[in-house]
Amino acid sequence: MNHSSKRPCVTAALLTAILCAGFALPLAAHEGHEHGDEKKIQSAPGNAPQRLPDGAVFLPKSAQRGMGVLTVRVAEESLPRTFELPGRVIMDPHVGGRVQAMIPGRIEAAGAHGLPAAGSKVKKGEVLAWVVPASGAIERSNQSALLAELKASLGLAERRVARLKELADTVPRKDIDAAESELASLKGRIAAVGGGLSGREALIAPVGGVLAASNAVVGQVVEPKELIFEVIDPDSLHIEATAFDPLPLDQVAAATVTVGDGGRQRAVELNFVGAPRRLREQALPLIFENHAAGAALSLPLGLPVKVLVKLKSTVSGLPLPASALARNTANQVVVWVKTAPERFEARPIRSEPLDGVRVLVTGGLKAGERVVVQGASLIAQIR
Repeated sequence: MNHSSKRPCVTAALLTAILCAGFALPLAAHEGHEHGDEKKIQSAPGNAPQRLPDGAVFLPKSAQRGMGVLTVRVAEESLPRTFELPGRVIMDPHVGGRVQAMIPGRIEAAGAHGLPAAGSKVKKGEVLAWVVPASGAIERSNQSALLAELKASLGLAERRVARLKELADTVPRKDIDAAESELASLKGRIAAVGGGLSGREALIAPVGGVLAASNAVVGQVVEPKELIFEVIDPDSLHIEATAFDPLPLDQVAAATVTVGDGGRQRAVELNFVGAPRRLREQALPLIFENHAAGAALSLPLGLPVKVLVKLKSTVSGLPLPASALARNTANQVVVWVKTAPERFEARPIRSEPLDGVRVLVTGGLKAGERVVVQGASLIAQIR
């Protein structure tokens, strides 16, 4: 009686435990009837930027705004063919000049304001500094002795002229003229010797402009032909490009050089002046110029630059900013094309320089596609 009453309770408790365990375990679906939840989770990009299995990049709109991604629709254009040549900034010989010492001596300031510093504005004919001639003790003593001898001879010549003029009625006129000529010669020799002892050389600005270089210090001893100052015109820029390969000079139209760095780069247009018909170090120099307000202040003398020489012949392609170019893991030059509102694909391209700020895409891209022109390097970093 007692055993039979306990058996239903044990059976009910065991059934309840089995049912609870069954609900806790995942139910296995029949073969061919999977719901595909795991597949959906793997393929759905979510809301985070990520690299997709096919190499494309998923980038949500919010991430695009945060990264500052900008795109443009490219269009085909016919533009001048361009070559990139190494070059350097040189002085315009028409409006620039150098100030060099003609004698050995010591530098002295030209006024109370002292010596002009590099970057100062100067006027044509302005005295920039003085060079006090340097001479040895023996040389100075010889000049002093010669000066004393000339002064003594000058006194005798003055008295002789005075006597001859008193006897003008009895003395031939030619004797008086000869005495006066000797007196004038002695005065000139005294002035020359005295100037050599106490004189100084003025360093004068040959042109007006800005001091590009100032190598003068008060008390500095300089030698003849030593460069002291260099003056340039701030509104004249000259570039010398070097062509190592044959270049059709009759096809050269103009050139550009890039000024600035980062996102503030700009291309400065240059006019072709000409090219000498003589090689220098197995290369042909080409001279370009630009005359504009402050043109020479943006590029200092001697700065190496990249000159993009434009020819009269044209080539068809898709112009793009240089910031649109990036590199993939295979070190190929690519651009990122926007194929969907939140999908970007990398396209290997062929390009050539255009003007220092833009490039011309000649292969790998089609007209009408939207290309990333800002933020391409950030997209390439997404993994």
